[in-house]
Amino acid sequence: MASAEMPRVKLGSQGLEVSRLGYGCMGLTGMYNNPVPEEEGIAILREAFSKGVTFFDTADVYGANHSNEYLVGKALKHLPREKVQLSTKFGICGVTDKVEVKGNPEYVRSCCEASLERLQVDYIDIYFIHRIDTTVPIEETMGELKKLVEEGKIKYVGLSEAHPDTIRRAHAIHPITALQHEYSLWTRDIENDIVPLCRELGIGIVSFAPVAHGLFGGKAVVESLPANSTLEKHPRFTEQNLEKNKGIYFRLVELAKKHECSPAQLAIAWILHRGDHYVPIPGTTKIKNLHDNIGSVKVKLTEEQVKEITDAVSITEVAGERIGEMFYKTSYKYSITPPLKQRNALLYNSLYGALVSVILAICIYKALYDPSFYTYE
Repeated sequence: MASAEMPRVKLGSQGLEVSRLGYGCMGLTGMYNNPVPEEEGIAILREAFSKGVTFFDTADVYGANHSNEYLVGKALKHLPREKVQLSTKFGICGVTDKVEVKGNPEYVRSCCEASLERLQVDYIDIYFIHRIDTTVPIEETMGELKKLVEEGKIKYVGLSEAHPDTIRRAHAIHPITALQHEYSLWTRDIENDIVPLCRELGIGIVSFAPVAHGLFGGKAVVESLPANSTLEKHPRFTEQNLEKNKGIYFRLVELAKKHECSPAQLAIAWILHRGDHYVPIPGTTKIKNLHDNIGSVKVKLTEEQVKEITDAVSITEVAGERIGEMFYKTSYKYSITPPLKQRNALLYNSLYGALVSVILAICIYKALYDPSFYTYE
């Protein structure tokens, strides 16, 4: 493994060390494109590892019938498990006309055990709550994750799309190692609340979609979206908004020329220079793009250059929301769970109501069918 090419950093403050750049596996089983053949997917993951990338991110919901976890599990058979940092996620249990989310303890455990089996591993390095179940107190979800840590089935716990209040409450039950969130030149909505909180609590940030879902990756996305791509429904890639957002890409192209790198490399390098607490996880289905992404760790930027890039891509110019309507209510701004005491009170009231109903039913039955009910001695 050419580790000299890939620096390593601490992700969070709980002891987890990962490669400076991770790899997001989602696209291998289809999302923005058609699924790649299994042997090609395995080859990409092995190539990433050979270049020093040891942090791989998947999820139980990626691909049809959990195919992404199965693919990653097969790839891991070719790699030394102890040198890989594997993350997967749970929480999204269905995506039809709406996103269904679960976080009750029984579901947490069943998902973890199923992922372990599909991935063919004894433990998961970092287990993320993919989306927050707003009907279950986060303390209950975290309580089960804490048990899984104690049992050795997972090593670290992470959150994704979590509200600041939810992060604090979760962290109080068991230390959160990392927060996974979209963060890039054109998506910076966490800078004012989430980022300061993560720094305060010692939580790392895993940045997904660092090249803007492929927009910063090259002309292919700018000129025409891939066939069968889910980006067709993404607010920023509608015909009207994409036309507006192309200007951001072309501006990045000019900046990249100044730094003698590709637009994708500059976009990733910008995140890397925001601090070691950020670990981007770009994904790709092409070896040449993988090599290009890895090259971003060699791009050096001064503080002045980082500011120049930041100012060149004005957030106010970005057309469209960062997330589609279907997922909007599961985004971090809405991911607040009920207080634990309130949940217990509701449970008590529910049980009390059920007990009263049973007693009332018995009394009615006695009154109608038991003559002795009216007999007094």
